[in-house]
This record gives sequence, C-alpha cells and structure tokens, in this order.
Amino acid sequence: MQQRHVGSGTGGIGGADGVRVGERARLGGAGAHRAVFAPVESRARVDAVVRRIGDAIELGLLSDGEQLPGESELAGRLRVSTVTLREALMALRQQGLVTTRRGRGGGSFVSLPRLPGPERLMTRLRGWSTEELRDLGDHWAALSGAAARLAADRTEPDDLRQLIRSIRELLEAADAGARSRVYGRFHVELAAAAQSARLTREQVALQTEVGALLCLVLGDDEYREEVADRHRAVVSAVQDGARDSARSLAERCVEESATRLVALRLSL
Repeated sequence: MQQRHVGSGTGGIGGADGVRVGERARLGGAGAHRAVFAPVESRARVDAVVRRIGDAIELGLLSDGEQLPGESELAGRLRVSTVTLREALMALRQQGLVTTRRGRGGGSFVSLPRLPGPERLMTRLRGWSTEELRDLGDHWAALSGAAARLAADRTEPDDLRQLIRSIRELLEAADAGARSRVYGRFHVELAAAAQSARLTREQVALQTEVGALLCLVLGDDEYREEVADRHRAVVSAVQDGARDSARSLAERCVEESATRLVALRLSL
C-alpha cells in the first residue's frame, strides 16, 4: 500500500488553509459539502453565488428541505457581502430552488427541483452533437481519473464513507432521476476525497451540465448494478492506495456512460 499524504493548504476543500487529519475525521469526510460554501470568485459575485448554490441543489449535494446557514454566516463563508448574498438568494427563490420562511424557526431552505421529463430530456440530448458528447466524456473522464489518482494518495478512511454511502443509495434508488443525482454526487465526492477544491468545483459544474442526461441511461436496472460495481472497484482501489488502478477504473466508468449517451444520440 502506498503511503498516504494529507493535502497541503492549496488542496484544502474549505479554502486556502487546508484541513488537518483530526478535523477531517470530525467532519466525516463532507468535503463536497464544504466546497459548496467555499469562497466564490471575485467577479460577478451575485451570479457566482447563484451558480454555486444552484448547481449544488440541482445535483443533490444539498438535500431537499435542508436549511442553509444564516445570512451572516453564509456571507462570511462565501466571502461576499450580505447585500450580495441577499440578491443571490432572491434569484434562487425566483428559480424555485430556495424557499424562505419568516419568524421563529425560519430561514432559507433548499427546494429540490424536479428533473425534466423523458421528452424534454430527449430534446436536450438532440441539442448535443455526438462530437460534443464525446468531448464532454473525455473531459469528464480526465477529471474523475485525476481525482481518483489523487484520492488514492491523499484520502483517509473517513473520506470513503460518503462514497460508500453513495453506492448504497444508488442501489436503493428506484427512479432514474434519483440514480442520476447519486451517480453525479459520487464523482463530486471522489474529487472531494482528493482534497482538491478546484477539481470538486469542476465536477459540480460538469455534473449539472450532463447529470440530467444520465437519466436516459440509468433507468436500466442492469446498468445501474454495473455502475455500482464499477464504483465499488474505484473505492477499493482508492482504499488500497492503488493510484493507477483507481485512475483507470474511474475513467472507464465515465467512458462507458458517455458511450451510452453517444449511442442513444446516434439512434435519434
């Protein structure tokens, strides 16, 4: 087994300071969740906050009905002004992604959107050329492969709990929409286990772009079982510190899904 190394400050999910091993254990490996509330970029901050939180909600990283941190705390974690945050929350409410309750026990709460129906998803798929889908698959495989390789070097046992939970939830998910969210979340959590804030944010952005389309291929129970087996193999390789094997397995998992989307697109 290769020796694991806890990431340095530049790799910490929570920002520039990194996360110590003890703190990582206490947080239960919730790196993907912390990445959602990491500081946003300085340009177009309202749009950046809306995109960050909106992407996390649509992907299922934030649970339906989950209460967001209070305005002062959330503004501080995102490093934006409370005015900017309030504008972003207003936009999210208009999009139906956040609801706000007043009074005691009030606050801002996540409202998980319904995924588009099959006909709308097929229309969305028609908007992609096969070349674009293959290019997207290449980018996705590169991200997941790099995340798996780094996770094999850096992760601690507690980091794997989120990944194992996602595999279990994938097997339990009855409908294609729930399966697609869990599938995407697994790859986001893999990037979080790599202790890379940038990789995690890249995965979140990519999953919101392609995640809904996966509903079109994950309705097949047999393929759902195959994906779960592939995810187990990735987690096992990460746990063993087998960096090259983890990278290859993660890439193959993504490439298979992209190939199925391309094949479906060609059939239209």
